[in-house]
Amino acid sequence: MTDSAELPVWARDDAFPEAGSGPWGFVDRKGARKSFESFAELERAIVEDAGARVDLVWTPHSTHLLVPEEVPALHPALREARLRWAFWEIAEGKRQMLIFGGFALLMVAWHGEKSLSSGSVGLALLLFVILGFIPWYQGRKRLRRARRWAAEEMAMDAPVLRFETWLGSQKAPFTRFLLLATLAVGILQMLVPGPPGITFVKAGLTKHAGAATDWWRLFTAPFLHGHPIHWLMNASALAYLGKRVEAFARWPHVVIVFLFAAWLGGEASARFVPAPSVGASGGIMGLLGFLLVFETLHRRLIPESSRRRLLAVVAIIGVIGVLGFRFIDNAAHVGGLVAGMLYAAVVFPKSASPHRPKATGMDFVLGTAAAAILAAAALFTCAKLL
Repeated sequence: MTDSAELPVWARDDAFPEAGSGPWGFVDRKGARKSFESFAELERAIVEDAGARVDLVWTPHSTHLLVPEEVPALHPALREARLRWAFWEIAEGKRQMLIFGGFALLMVAWHGEKSLSSGSVGLALLLFVILGFIPWYQGRKRLRRARRWAAEEMAMDAPVLRFETWLGSQKAPFTRFLLLATLAVGILQMLVPGPPGITFVKAGLTKHAGAATDWWRLFTAPFLHGHPIHWLMNASALAYLGKRVEAFARWPHVVIVFLFAAWLGGEASARFVPAPSVGASGGIMGLLGFLLVFETLHRRLIPESSRRRLLAVVAIIGVIGVLGFRFIDNAAHVGGLVAGMLYAAVVFPKSASPHRPKATGMDFVLGTAAAAILAAAALFTCAKLL
């Protein structure tokens, strides 16, 4: 048996809380526990788990909670549940593709070439891909996998699912701070009176001769967004990537990387995209770039398949950038991604340890300074909007 000290934190026996009362049971995504007197009752609950409630389980032989895939007896029930979830995801993806594909065709038929120049068709195609095609494609992949799922394959999936479940349970206060700051500014942005785009003029990244018209706009623009959908997309990415950085590289690097990448992403945008721009995408791409390098340098920390998924995310963002080139700031994306990668390569040495690196005193000093700058930038953005 592998010594627990030689395992990454998410793979240890005590990575999850202690098992509940009763011989069998599960914990849902909100942390509520449900116990059963028999295996058949737990199996039935998993089969009928239409809302994906079952997060962790316990058995008479487990001292701590487990992901269901770690219990071989539950594999048939899990396969049945996964098949149903895949069919639902495929149907939902088709519905979204019909909605946004139909909207794109309607815009072309109604406005002709004018709709192409306005970017409305590009936005519809972007939503077609993000909300329709990607869920449909993921559903198809899950369906094919579930249909041929053998017990060995499900057991191989257990480490990744254990990693993702553990990560989801971690607290990330500095990631939440960034989310709340962008949310607060976003709400204020919607309340500012005036014509559309007035907030871009007030605090967005406006440019002249390959540079920001005012240096402070490089720090205010990341807190603004062009549309609620824009904010939601960025918020979901920031929530996941920020928590992943905060859980494994420690909190100072979340705010340092976000600030550094947002700044360099803004500089790249000013040089290559003449139109005004807003959004936290540069900082978010910095977190993604940071993880690509950091996790390569700390291979024993993260399951390999989970690291590969980050590369898939980069590819998807590239496709989205091509489809939405009229209103997506690809220069900021690339600038932020490169900034995050450079930061990780310079700051972190390669390590064969399964343990998370500890933050140094200098990390805490720089992280505190970066957090203070970001807080000041958010307040300054609000002042400019008012």
